[in-house]
Amino acid sequence: MIHSAFPRACAAVLSLSLAACATQSPPPQPAALAAAPEPAATPTAPPVAPADGLLPKVPQPPERPVAPPTVTDPAIPREQRIAAFVDYTATTYGVAPQRIRDTLAQAEYKQSIIDAITRPAEAVKPWRDYRPIFITPARINGGRAFYAENREALDRVSAQTGVPAEYIVAIIGVETSYGRNTGSYRVLDALYTLAFDHPRRAPFFAGELAQLFALTAQEPQLDLPALKGSYAGAMGMGQFMPSSYRLWAKDGDRDGRRDLLTHKPDVFASIANYFVIHGWQAGGPVVARAQFDAQRAEFVPENLEPVHPMQALAARGYRPLAGEPVPRDTASEGATVVNLDGVAGREHWLGYRNYYVITRYNRSPMYALAVHQLAQEIRAGAQP
Repeated sequence: MIHSAFPRACAAVLSLSLAACATQSPPPQPAALAAAPEPAATPTAPPVAPADGLLPKVPQPPERPVAPPTVTDPAIPREQRIAAFVDYTATTYGVAPQRIRDTLAQAEYKQSIIDAITRPAEAVKPWRDYRPIFITPARINGGRAFYAENREALDRVSAQTGVPAEYIVAIIGVETSYGRNTGSYRVLDALYTLAFDHPRRAPFFAGELAQLFALTAQEPQLDLPALKGSYAGAMGMGQFMPSSYRLWAKDGDRDGRRDLLTHKPDVFASIANYFVIHGWQAGGPVVARAQFDAQRAEFVPENLEPVHPMQALAARGYRPLAGEPVPRDTASEGATVVNLDGVAGREHWLGYRNYYVITRYNRSPMYALAVHQLAQEIRAGAQP
């Protein structure tokens, strides 16, 4: 997740602005799954007081820690930054300094990683070109087959968390084509390169590199130098960044480990838990196609938070089309507006709380809509 959007929807974690996600526990939610032992966490901060005319924000976990300037300042010689990273990781996460040094000695700078992250493919595409990347017959049929093959496990996680199974499947479909393409870069190389040779995002990636050491100390079955993933360091079928893996992964079958690389019970439970952590509303709507009064100027919210009352959006010319879902309580639940260039012209959408939750996985509004539409196609083809 999360983050400039990456070609393949990089992870539970890496968002469109590469902004850091949270480190602490969520507010109480319906039946989050039991996990293997994890670091102690403190409660999420209370909802932020609304601004004039806006509804309260969806409570979110605090941001994940990033590395300090001594680790990431390009004006500091590289050797000193690496030494500072070793000290930071050892002090913060209790990892043996010699283990960190020995592992970093195996890391390699990869220019291909810098090239990839500086030209994200889908970020500049309009919706009419972005949608066909993910909403294809192959991906729809693949999702229906994947759901059928794993229905018992998926439906069990859905019943426990309130996250519909088709959204779990759609995340896996968009991220890795149902596990067929989980990335070919060594995660160590990706995070090392971005932490020490990509100054604009170095604090985030150095923080993730430190979290990788902490994660593999907690999950000894993970061979740190051998881990493969995306060019941004995301791993497994659901493309979790190390911090998301460490903080929010779940032991879905209670076998004492959390394996998000190939072990489906853990993958399903962890994706659902990521949604729960970020405020998924069981049974709530996701998006609605909107009718827009073309005589008005389009409203472009400053972010995707669903804090705009439905009445206020109607005053701006945005109303759900007939038959489209609306919040259960229009007095206390709001929406955001998404205006897109579709095949037939401008499209206008109202994104509700659950839409916002999907954008916490990847902060592209088009990503969230693609996940939603793929989920609907998968559900439409599911056998009773």
